[in-house]
Amino acid sequence: MKTLFNVAYVLHMLSIVAILGLLLSQAFKSPRKLSAGVLHSALTALIAGIAMVGAWSSAETEELNHTKVGVKFLVLLAILVIGYLNVKKSELKRNTWLSLIGLVVLNILIAVFW
Repeated sequence: MKTLFNVAYVLHMLSIVAILGLLLSQAFKSPRKLSAGVLHSALTALIAGIAMVGAWSSAETEELNHTKVGVKFLVLLAILVIGYLNVKKSELKRNTWLSLIGLVVLNILIAVFW
């Protein structure tokens, strides 16, 4: 189970970095367009996160912080909802783009500092 946890952890980290990278790659483009890769990465991060929670009890000795997991889940769910609402639009508005970046950074900050 420790191996499953570690694989899911690496996939989760790579997925979050991919979301941030794909969003930042649109910084100087006009018009901005939401890449389908953002949604794929967000879904991969969600599935990897669920796998990490499932493998936690046999991989780690400390107790799982369910509040932290729940907040991270809600932030990732917000990223997915905003993404699915804007993926087919011809242009991604600046406020939407900035809110997606803010949510990804918030998710990273919760993981690191909580």
